[in-house]
Amino acid sequence: MLIKGYDVGPLVPGESLLVHPGFWSNYLLAMCSDGGCAERPVPEWFGEDGADADALSEVLFDPDRWPVFRVPAEDGRGAVVIYRNLDGDYGTDYLITHPGRSHAEPIASWDGDFSGAGLTWPELTQIADNPSLADEGVQDTAIRLLLLPLLTDPDVQETASARLIAALTATGTPQDTAAIAAEHLLAHLARRSRHDPTWTSPLSGS
Repeated sequence: MLIKGYDVGPLVPGESLLVHPGFWSNYLLAMCSDGGCAERPVPEWFGEDGADADALSEVLFDPDRWPVFRVPAEDGRGAVVIYRNLDGDYGTDYLITHPGRSHAEPIASWDGDFSGAGLTWPELTQIADNPSLADEGVQDTAIRLLLLPLLTDPDVQETASARLIAALTATGTPQDTAAIAAEHLLAHLARRSRHDPTWTSPLSGS
């Protein structure tokens, strides 16, 4: 797999890992922990356990195989999530794809916290809700939504919580913990900086 700017890494399709126990703990638990909440998030929130999370972390953070999750959109503007497994520089990179462009545009990274432009809630849901069935990658809208925690927009719609809870339960989170996991994720999102009024959306093509 080739993505411009990542020729130093052994990129491999990662979509098959999405159904493995321990994936969502690895992917979302650190975000739920952000902000110093007194309640400690645990893998059981996502219907998993510590052994699941530990086993899959060895796969996700393998320096010899960098998992890539493709989120193609019907209008051509999609996303790519890459586990950047460089020795001493582990992180997750988020890129946006644009119609008519031959390369993806990096817009954010997660290295214990987010850096980068991010997306507004309408931009995030636009990508999540418009899968391109003709392209390889993640097609399920619930998984697509959870793969894109790029929000730098604290003024999310009132329906955001219900939407997150539905996505979490659809991917295996128990009913009795989905609400608290969604609450922690939204609290993490709301603490991020508001957009600079001069900032141009990465979906605008500018």
